[in-house]
Amino acid sequence: MKIRPIPGVVRRAFPIAAPLLMTMLTAQAQNAPATTTAQPIQRVEITGSNIRRAQAETASPVQTVNRADIEKSGKTTVAELLQTLAVDNQGSVPTTFGNGFASGASGISLRGLGAASTLVLLNGRRIAPYGLADDGQKVFADLNIIPAEAVERVEILKDGASAIYGSDAIAGVVNVILRKDYVGTTVRLSQGLSNESDGGDTRLAVTHGVGDLETDRYNFLFSAEYGKKREIWNRDRAGRGAVGRSDLRDFGFSAQESLGGTGAIVDNNLSGSSVVGNVRNPLTNDYYSRGNPAGVGFTRTFPGAACSNFTNHPQGDPLGGCLTDTTQEYSQIQPRQETLNLFGRATFQLNKDWQAYVELNGYHSDSESWSTPSGISGSVGYPGGPVNNAPVSLGATHPDNPYFGTAARLRYYAWDVGPRTSAIETNFVRAVAGLKGSVAGWDIDSALLFSQSKTNRDQNGYLQRDVAFALLNPTDANIAAANAGSAAYRGLPAGSFWRIGENAGLNSQAIYDALSPTITNDATTSIAVADVKASREFGQLPGGAMGVAVGAEFRHDETELQPTSGTERGNIIGLGYSAYEGQRNSAALYAEFVAPVHSTLELSAALRYDHFNDVGNSYTPKAGFKWTPVRSFALRGTFARGFRAPSAAENGRGGLAAYSTSEDPVRCALQIESACNPASVAVITSPNPDLAPEKSKSFSVGAVWDPLPRTSISLDAWQIERKNEINQETTLAAIAAGNVVRDPGSIQAGTPGDPGQIVAVLTNYINSNSTKVNGIDLDARTTFQMGDAGSLTADIKWTHMFKFERTDLEGNTVDYAGTHGNCDATNCMGTPDNRINLGLTWDRGPLRLSGVINHRGKFDNTLFKDDPEGCASHFSEGAGGGDAPNGCKISSFTTLDLTAKYRFTNKAELFATIQNVLDKEPPLDPLTYGAAGYNPLDYSGALGRYFQVGMRYTF
Repeated sequence: MKIRPIPGVVRRAFPIAAPLLMTMLTAQAQNAPATTTAQPIQRVEITGSNIRRAQAETASPVQTVNRADIEKSGKTTVAELLQTLAVDNQGSVPTTFGNGFASGASGISLRGLGAASTLVLLNGRRIAPYGLADDGQKVFADLNIIPAEAVERVEILKDGASAIYGSDAIAGVVNVILRKDYVGTTVRLSQGLSNESDGGDTRLAVTHGVGDLETDRYNFLFSAEYGKKREIWNRDRAGRGAVGRSDLRDFGFSAQESLGGTGAIVDNNLSGSSVVGNVRNPLTNDYYSRGNPAGVGFTRTFPGAACSNFTNHPQGDPLGGCLTDTTQEYSQIQPRQETLNLFGRATFQLNKDWQAYVELNGYHSDSESWSTPSGISGSVGYPGGPVNNAPVSLGATHPDNPYFGTAARLRYYAWDVGPRTSAIETNFVRAVAGLKGSVAGWDIDSALLFSQSKTNRDQNGYLQRDVAFALLNPTDANIAAANAGSAAYRGLPAGSFWRIGENAGLNSQAIYDALSPTITNDATTSIAVADVKASREFGQLPGGAMGVAVGAEFRHDETELQPTSGTERGNIIGLGYSAYEGQRNSAALYAEFVAPVHSTLELSAALRYDHFNDVGNSYTPKAGFKWTPVRSFALRGTFARGFRAPSAAENGRGGLAAYSTSEDPVRCALQIESACNPASVAVITSPNPDLAPEKSKSFSVGAVWDPLPRTSISLDAWQIERKNEINQETTLAAIAAGNVVRDPGSIQAGTPGDPGQIVAVLTNYINSNSTKVNGIDLDARTTFQMGDAGSLTADIKWTHMFKFERTDLEGNTVDYAGTHGNCDATNCMGTPDNRINLGLTWDRGPLRLSGVINHRGKFDNTLFKDDPEGCASHFSEGAGGGDAPNGCKISSFTTLDLTAKYRFTNKAELFATIQNVLDKEPPLDPLTYGAAGYNPLDYSGALGRYFQVGMRYTF
């Protein structure tokens, strides 16, 4: 038997993996017996359908990750595993992003369409979303609530599924299926540690089940899982390429690209925040370091403010700034997190036809992330408008003012206050009570569900604007504002100053208590669901009995995110505002139909009607076919419509003031170099109660080939078109329209027409863009039997994205596939057009050895394809000023993970993992804001080689 090779485009995509897999297929085919005995397949229910059927492959492409796959990956959590899969892309939320809006949680983004467009289910039903929306807008399910040891399998539906599940399933569905009838007791203990002896990961899980449904008529299952991850600091990866660094001068950058470290004096009237303080000459607008003994116009000098008294960091700012790398010094690669997962299920066999079941989930998490100390000039916004902190100054009588006698603008890095920290506590519960059975030929499943997520966040190290302004520049107006807003300030002695730099030791604790109290906010989300579904076979067609399913669902959602104290009036320097509140009632009816019209052809259709009390009605159909001309080969395809109803963050009560990165085309056109590179700007966005739901239509067509009993290959082409997208108006469009607030005090001398630096951009949530994304998925697996030498299993999963086109209201279309865009999305991590997972496993008796290769393809360091502005980053003029990195490419990144498992007895096994075996360093990425110096997709490269060892014992 000869196996035809897969198409050339696939082979070219992986020159190593594809030939290896095909060689194994061919060898297996040549040695396979001439005949095989077919084994009966029980009816199963697959994610994306409510009809039980005899074959696992349906018209829709579904990727299944079973317990063996989870073990072979070496990942300790479901979130970590899912975010390495080829189907995950731009917009996923890594737990390691400790400084994001949704810190403490983790989310998956199928097809790069965002975590809000990927529906996550637990045992086929919804869970309450995480209380802190990603980017202050995108509501998603936290994958961390899933107990890994209790997982039976994960099914990933890779096409639209709104006709089955309703809102949020535009990009697909991730259905995590937990164990249901386990009997026995299993204890699992593992410990991980990095090659640098940090980042410890302790896991302890206990699973206990008792009762046989057939003999005892009940089953109780309980699982408890404890995890503790230790923090990893950027400073502990010093020398590991660009990892954790904001000072990238030795890579060819400078302060003009915002990549020269902290504290640089960038240009006339433009300075970063310095640990000693940079002060502006009131006459010339030039900035000078307070430690500069030759500061022009100084009326006082401060020898103790010499940069060498504060840091050993390499200097070299041509304009005399004191350079430090505060990102490396204070920030983290991985935050500390401690979790407890509880899962219980009780099943009662009431009689031969009916079961009652109860499921309980509990999750508790404590996490803490650290970030750099605050500057004092970070402008912010709140629903009342922007707050411009750029004029912050040392008062004329401030004892640390080198221009004593005249107020002078100050750029100071509040190292003496300490780092900004965020401590997040999350408590999640989910309870399901249901009844399932058969009556009159119908299989019925009905349940009541309640789920709630509560999050509390305490933050320290942030500066109160009114107090900081009054303690630095005690004008009558500043003192009055601080007295009105802060009881702690009112308790300070009259004439108090915040001493800076070398004199910070003179400050009392009361000064710091007034400057930076603990600020808090709480978030609560909940859902309550009542549902019923029924399915049955009826009639007879040439291909067999038809199947039908019908169902109804009622859901109540509530969401409230309180603003962080002080942000409701724009009083926290450098911290944006995010708050929303809303509730919704929705009801749905749905039906599904499967017709085996011929022994080789199955047709399927589904239709769902949803009604929302705030955004109206939605009808979503889906149709599919599966043609099986021979048992080993099938063609399949689907068409579906989908939708996503706006969240409370988008159409409720509240607002968002956050940060993005953008160039300033107006100032760039005036040859102001610093304005030609992306820089941080505040973005103020207001909810819109008139938003309509997002709409989508998706197509998939593919083939499934099982040439041998132990071999399967599937190749699917797919496309999703999403319209009425709910977005913030783009930062660039708002800037082009002039919807900005500028700082006229930052006008550069000698540049006519300079309007000053942008401090805030004003936007709204609107139904604006449309997106078309398409690509192909390859999923192939084969097992080669080698007699006494055991068996060898190879599998490959590859997703290639052809297009990720976004069209704005004016009809302008850009393509993000293979580029660093869209930087308005989470982390600005880019949209790689190739992701590959390749696995090879050898089983022999009690020993299993597995290797997994994870590959992220290279992409252009441009904001979109054929961007007329060219490369998004540039080297400094001293380094030639060319496109950066070299060739304007973010290099590809590939890691190898090895896992071994040895079964001593049927009850005891030992396992060990080495992740990133070759200790690969991640490539430089100067644009992303989700990590420092590297792309968040390449986290394992920043972490470095990582070891884990553990044992599982079954009683």
